[in-house]
Amino acid sequence: MNDNAGINRGRRTLVLAGACAGGVAAAATAVPFVASMLPSDRALALGAPVEADISQLAPGEKMTVEWRGQPVWILHRTPQMLEDIKKDDNKVADPQSKRKPDELTPDYARNEYRSYKDKPEYLVVVGICTHLGCTPIDKLQAGSEPFSPDWNGGFYCPCHGSLYDLAGRVYKNKPAPDNLRVPPYIFLADNKILIGEDKKEA
Repeated sequence: MNDNAGINRGRRTLVLAGACAGGVAAAATAVPFVASMLPSDRALALGAPVEADISQLAPGEKMTVEWRGQPVWILHRTPQMLEDIKKDDNKVADPQSKRKPDELTPDYARNEYRSYKDKPEYLVVVGICTHLGCTPIDKLQAGSEPFSPDWNGGFYCPCHGSLYDLAGRVYKNKPAPDNLRVPPYIFLADNKILIGEDKKEA
């Protein structure tokens, strides 16, 4: 009787050991399989598209999302802001974004508002100064500012004084050579933007 108990205990030990070994083998097999489904280092370096929910973004407000390690600003412009952009046409260096079009501004944003023509209220730009890579600060309200007595709203770079209007267009005679970059983007719905792909790529 004791011998049978010992045999049963030995069998249970072998079964448990076999089960553990099988579990370890399954896990070892699963890890490479799961890893194969993860983005490659190259894909991560290129930066996957990022969705932005703008349903809570009220007119006059700005939000920031990260894409490719860079801040992307989404500004919901008011009708007054759109009117103020027109006042800056003669102050900015590249009003129609014709400089470096393939690098800085997709075709659909190569206009006064630098946005989709059917969604002019939304500005989507990379929030990095085109001079030396500083981050400009919001100066969205029109009024007198130390750097401009007739400021119509936009962005001010405190590093070297570059100014951008509410369309991200750089002012003339400032250190920054170009407008803020418009990344590729597309509206998935009225309240959702996909940054990193546009109509050509989608």
